[in-house]
Amino acid sequence: MAELIHVVEDDEDIRFIVEYVLVEAGYEVVTSGTAKDFYEKVAVQHPELILLDVKLPDGNGINICRDLKTNKKTDHIAIIIMSAHAAERAVLEEACANGFISKPFDLDDMLNSVKRVLNGHDDYQQKQTRKNSNN
Repeated sequence: MAELIHVVEDDEDIRFIVEYVLVEAGYEVVTSGTAKDFYEKVAVQHPELILLDVKLPDGNGINICRDLKTNKKTDHIAIIIMSAHAAERAVLEEACANGFISKPFDLDDMLNSVKRVLNGHDDYQQKQTRKNSNN
């Protein structure tokens, strides 16, 4: 059974392209264009990974990520934040995201990030481990 990825992106064109690339790579994909739609879907079906835009018309991806990571029902879900505006380090630390993709992004790089996070290579955890080992 294919791994389920939920793409939360308000830009319809980006959402379509990301969904297409992920489906072609063998993933099952669910999409949402708003925070409201996302919360309704994630309450019923828990994906292995969420690709989450920061700026949504009715919510903030960083706050959504933080909420998911502090909820015992959803804290196991890997999350990659996508943004054209947020700095990677701040996003990873503030939201506890597993990865970050800066927009605009190369589709091959996006797919590699998805594979890396799904295979347990968590950018945030790796940075925290390095940071703690340096202290």
